[in-house]
Amino acid sequence: MSHVNHQKCYTKDAPEKKLFTPGPLSTSPTVRQAAFTEYGSRDVAFIEAIKTLRSKLVEIAEVSKDEFTCVPIQGSGTFAVEAVFQTAVPRQGGKVLILQNGAYGKRLAKICDVMSVPYQLESFSEDSKVDVSRVADILSKDKSFTMTSIVHCETSSGVINPVEDVGKVVKKIIPDCIFFVDAMSSFGAVPLDMVNGNIDFLVSSANKCLQGIPGFSYAIAKKSVLMNCNGNSRSLSLDLFDQYDNLEKTNQFRFTPPTHTMLAFLQAVKEFEEEGGVSGRGDRYKKNRTILREGMKDYGFEEFLDNSHEGYIITSYKYPQDPNWNFTTFYSKLNDRGYVIYPGKVLNADCFRIGSIGHIYPEDMKGLLAAIKQVLQEMNIKMK
Repeated sequence: MSHVNHQKCYTKDAPEKKLFTPGPLSTSPTVRQAAFTEYGSRDVAFIEAIKTLRSKLVEIAEVSKDEFTCVPIQGSGTFAVEAVFQTAVPRQGGKVLILQNGAYGKRLAKICDVMSVPYQLESFSEDSKVDVSRVADILSKDKSFTMTSIVHCETSSGVINPVEDVGKVVKKIIPDCIFFVDAMSSFGAVPLDMVNGNIDFLVSSANKCLQGIPGFSYAIAKKSVLMNCNGNSRSLSLDLFDQYDNLEKTNQFRFTPPTHTMLAFLQAVKEFEEEGGVSGRGDRYKKNRTILREGMKDYGFEEFLDNSHEGYIITSYKYPQDPNWNFTTFYSKLNDRGYVIYPGKVLNADCFRIGSIGHIYPEDMKGLLAAIKQVLQEMNIKMK
């Protein structure tokens, strides 16, 4: 009986590329290597891995294990977002205030639409932060909201919203209103005080600032709030309460867990701690961002956001006003050189995005800038 030649792998000859994207993003070789280990989902060693992972994420959130818990869920970050809505919004009498200033805030509204959950969408300009005083005014006029939701880093633009200030206002005006934060592309690199910000639910994903590979997301939940959510969910697989209850009783997932992804994530967390945690990782991302900002400014590119914004996760750049400009060509030529950037997602301007996060370092940013210069010259685009 012959065996398959496993050397003929689909990606065997694929060149390695650097991802300047908001996730999936570049990961270390050791993180990828950790994914090669195979465990059964009921293996004792894997069950211990789940316990460690949950504990580590609560530590990274810098909250008490007595008051908060981590509930991992299979799927991308959006699965965790929807799971919170499914779990924390009651079937009767629920009403959500959604604060949005970009595409990912609007996604929250789309989820509520599909679920037939009553909500009010309060929109802010894509190039500005959520206005806390306006939020206070809305809540003061309508105290029927059972949840307020916001995106911490609006990845379509790079805006960092004043989450802690919003959380204080929410609880001051409606103490029982659940405060839900989508911290998908900020958790692990942008400081956020869950206690000071009165955050009841926070979600993120394995393949963002903690630099794991895609496959699962997670909610950091206040136990006292989560325990009141039994029976709310309209979904079986996205029921965070049931997932939590089963994890507490058996230390196992209810349904097949992404074993390889979770083992890779534990290695990613180890490397995160070795780098100095949130401050250490954030410092590297800030250095990446500074190099990018200076280089792109030298080439004549204009940022979508003005200088009042201090975000360092992702940067949106406006298309050059040059007749030779074509984003598809620009993207393809960079991709051919091993550098992957991202299309824009703001609605009122033609932009593209470059991320500063992942397993990329200042020398990688310099390499990207050199490649951009070459491509601009090839495209006959005038530089500053």
